[in-house]
Amino acid sequence: MRSDVIHTLLVANRGEIACRIFRTCRDLGITTVAVYSDADADALHVREADLAVRLPGAAPADTYLRGDLVVAAARAAGADAVHPGYGFLSENAAFAAAVQDAGLVWVGPPVKAIELMASKTRAKELMAGAGVPLLAPVDPATAGPDDLPLLLKAAAGGGGRGMRIVRELDALPGELLAAAAEAASAFGDGEVFAEPYVERGRHVEVQVMADAHDTVWALGTRDCSLQRRHQKVIEEAPAPGLDEALRTRLHEAAVAAARAVGYRGAGTVEFLVSAEGRPYFLEMNTRLQVEHPVTEAVFGLDLVALQLRVAEGEPLPSPEPPQPSGHAVEARLYAEDPARDWQPQTGALLTLEVPEGPGLRLDTGYTGGDTIGVHYDPMIAKVIAHAPTRTEAVRLLARALERARVHGPVTNRDLLVRSLRHPDFAAARLDTGFYDRHLADLTAPGAGDPATAALAATLAEAVRGPEAVRGPEAVRGAETARPTRPGGPAPARFGAWRNVPSQPQRKRYRSEPDGTEHEVAYRTPRTGVPEPYETPGTRVLAVTPDRVTLEVDGVTRHFAITTHADRVHVDAADASYTFTALPRFTDPATHTAPGSLLAPMPGTVVRLAEGLAAGVTVEAGQPLIWLEAMKMEHRILAPASGTLTALHAAPGHQVEVGALLAVVQEGPAATPVPVPVPEETA
Repeated sequence: MRSDVIHTLLVANRGEIACRIFRTCRDLGITTVAVYSDADADALHVREADLAVRLPGAAPADTYLRGDLVVAAARAAGADAVHPGYGFLSENAAFAAAVQDAGLVWVGPPVKAIELMASKTRAKELMAGAGVPLLAPVDPATAGPDDLPLLLKAAAGGGGRGMRIVRELDALPGELLAAAAEAASAFGDGEVFAEPYVERGRHVEVQVMADAHDTVWALGTRDCSLQRRHQKVIEEAPAPGLDEALRTRLHEAAVAAARAVGYRGAGTVEFLVSAEGRPYFLEMNTRLQVEHPVTEAVFGLDLVALQLRVAEGEPLPSPEPPQPSGHAVEARLYAEDPARDWQPQTGALLTLEVPEGPGLRLDTGYTGGDTIGVHYDPMIAKVIAHAPTRTEAVRLLARALERARVHGPVTNRDLLVRSLRHPDFAAARLDTGFYDRHLADLTAPGAGDPATAALAATLAEAVRGPEAVRGPEAVRGAETARPTRPGGPAPARFGAWRNVPSQPQRKRYRSEPDGTEHEVAYRTPRTGVPEPYETPGTRVLAVTPDRVTLEVDGVTRHFAITTHADRVHVDAADASYTFTALPRFTDPATHTAPGSLLAPMPGTVVRLAEGLAAGVTVEAGQPLIWLEAMKMEHRILAPASGTLTALHAAPGHQVEVGALLAVVQEGPAATPVPVPVPEETA
């Protein structure tokens, strides 16, 4: 019997997951409340909510991680329930208790279940008693060569924070300290444990949904093996290539885990499956997962709606879950540069357009014109495809990503497309080392044609401006053409180049982010329609400031052109390009001094190497400065052995991308700065 009817729901989160929960609330007639930091004042989740409450400050520790402020916000807005989303306080038992103590409905599992699963070490002990298969723990103090490789993990954490792989015993003490420091910084708990590292293992998980009436659903499997820095990139349901016996064992183990803690609501039981097909319990996430949409697609369910139903005291709709149908794949679109150690990117997201169509879904916390800041996770969106078969779903998702228009910071979009089309992925040869083996190939220059894209950008710029755009009447013998957009100028069309003598013009562009330069020559005859110069095999069919059609070696190709300041974005059918327009002559003043260490991203300096100061000597490759940005730590390494001649960084400093942090003058190094022992940070 229903005990708590939810009328107004506060989502104690931000971004994509807040927007996704609001979508279900609108369908159910529930009023929505957002909370927001100062950095998120104009964020999409704030714009979409019915009500919003400010959490003063920008850093997560001052805002979204302040449970007292979130509970006060719920009271101020008149909410009667709180949904935690994922991350932040979603697996914080004290916060769940505070919500309930305030007389609010907690849309999550019982406090006791969160407590039991909050520590991975305690959870493993509990699972052993429930008969769930486990990896045997290893005591780091007594670990020997036969125990290698080892995986160090934060007992209170997730998302890859505080996680290290140790392959040499000599490295174990330092890695333990580093893992503990990162765990303490991320979760306020520096406890770390060790277990055997399973080479080429698969990350397979089971979605569970339970009510207070003794019903527990196992909603199939998901494969989340494609990961970077122990964080998932591509997920799919069902996990391919598992035999029926293994699937049954995973489902039974997941249900046993849920029953062992008296679970209610949505949760995920995660397993590592060895190459031999043996499953081992990793952890239970007592919340909704980022990758929940693939399960929703396959089972035709709304997991958020079921969470709300269970929180209101209602039973699940039936004793058994619905039958699955088809296959679903999800790709996480991140503002990051995979070719440069996955460095997160920030700045204005100028355009975000993902194709719509049957089987496609977009979950995002951004729209074009929003800004991606430094304080939060760099995920822009999740793109999900569902189709009758895995092959069809993968193909649909890859093509949707390829056709998407994403302008602004560098993203992992090309990596996602290439990953989905990689032979190993197509054949379901999946394991957590996929990117360790294939990253170089997946980020190498592609088979596209940036030179032709640069030509299209040049021709579009040449006709930009109302006085320069000529309609078909300006070209003798040209065909009449439809404008590229309603009310826009009609593109000039003509059948071949015109041999009109005129002085050729040249434009220079730099491809982003690889830095390749392109020089394009063109001329504008008396028709006013620019044409390529010294580009055999190419002719112009149509040109306007935002669309160019070229015939290249007999094949007609279309290019959409978007210009933002000195950046030009060119979207073609099979690839997208970003160019920076360059001046005709390079300004020498723009060059930095040799040995300069520049901030690769905006962030906060969290620590320096021990004893680091101007005048000390350093060794090439030695970590000197640690930056934290978008939930990740990044090391700034000495570019060469020599002397540190300048140091402009200090712990606590906020720096912008390109900021000069230090200068190393190359030369013989005498006494290098010792490699630091990381200190715990609050």
